[in-house]
Amino acid sequence: MLSLALLPIAMLPLWPAGAQQADTPAAAPPQVIDPSATVDGLPIGALPQQRLPAKGCAAFLWSRTPSMALVAMATADPGSLRLSLDGKTADYPISAQNGIGGLGFSQITEYRGAGVVATLQGNVRTDAGAPNSGSISDGILRIERAGRAAIVIPVAGAIGCA
Repeated sequence: MLSLALLPIAMLPLWPAGAQQADTPAAAPPQVIDPSATVDGLPIGALPQQRLPAKGCAAFLWSRTPSMALVAMATADPGSLRLSLDGKTADYPISAQNGIGGLGFSQITEYRGAGVVATLQGNVRTDAGAPNSGSISDGILRIERAGRAAIVIPVAGAIGCA
């Protein structure tokens, strides 16, 4: 229990008598994040329904998190990755590919643009019985932006071709 005798001491100023209190900068207001622009509290938004491109293939990637949101769409021709970051949807072009895949996709693909580096890694599976479709399993999407923490999301998806 708090003693009443200690209260007057606790209310004394913390600087010596006659000294000026240093100006302290005002704390920055907390950053407000639009909940509709996030997936499971991560700084990535869900994409609205997407369509297959007029030519080539597209991989539709859902998060393997509680919301199971559509978080990315990768196209093979032209090679790009569509993401929603900070409430803005943008396409990022391929900068590197590595590993065996299929339907125009590689096991590891890097996308770069506008200060964003996104790396998609996953197992691309195709089926000879369905030549215009496939899947990406056990995927990881890593998004890096200067001055911010990296975002790492487990993903899985379906590939469809026009």
